[in-house]
Amino acid sequence: MTQSDIDDRDERTEAMPENEQTATEQQPDELTRLQTEHAEMRDRVLRTLAEMENLRKRTEREVADAKAYAVSTFARDLLSVADNLDRALSAVPPDDEDPALKSLVEGVAMTGRELQSTLAKHGVTKIEPAPGEKFDPNLHQAMFEVPDPNQPSGSVVQVVVPGFAISGRLLRPAMVGVSKGGPKAAANGEGAGIDKSA
Repeated sequence: MTQSDIDDRDERTEAMPENEQTATEQQPDELTRLQTEHAEMRDRVLRTLAEMENLRKRTEREVADAKAYAVSTFARDLLSVADNLDRALSAVPPDDEDPALKSLVEGVAMTGRELQSTLAKHGVTKIEPAPGEKFDPNLHQAMFEVPDPNQPSGSVVQVVVPGFAISGRLLRPAMVGVSKGGPKAAANGEGAGIDKSA
């Protein structure tokens, strides 16, 4: 072994502790950087999962609403047909003995009942307040006022046209006459569960 080989070996031994020292200094920095990067990635993944879950729930809700209210416009258009059938029945005198007219009235009545049952099958319900029921602006539309000191003020005295709702959402309010001048009616919060956004 020559002197230069010995000097090279000594230089390598002296240099190793410095390299090891530099590597150990870099390891904590590298470890900290990797831990920070891991935390950031984990946070991104959790946020993405939460966003996807919210999107899934929102989509399910929108699909359910679309199924429930898809026929709203069509059902609203059919309400005038139901009204016309009721008007046709009420226009016929009840004491007429003509067999042809009785058959016609019977057929119109059956058609009206079939239309009502079909609407009900698709979630359309009739809103027909009873006389004396408290006026509810969420379900009823006041067409006129009737001065009556015997009826509580703000109660329904006459139904002009029944209202309809589909799956809890108002299609058309019941058009009613409301009493005026009597004692105040008690509040009972009817119709609070009906969604009027249709």
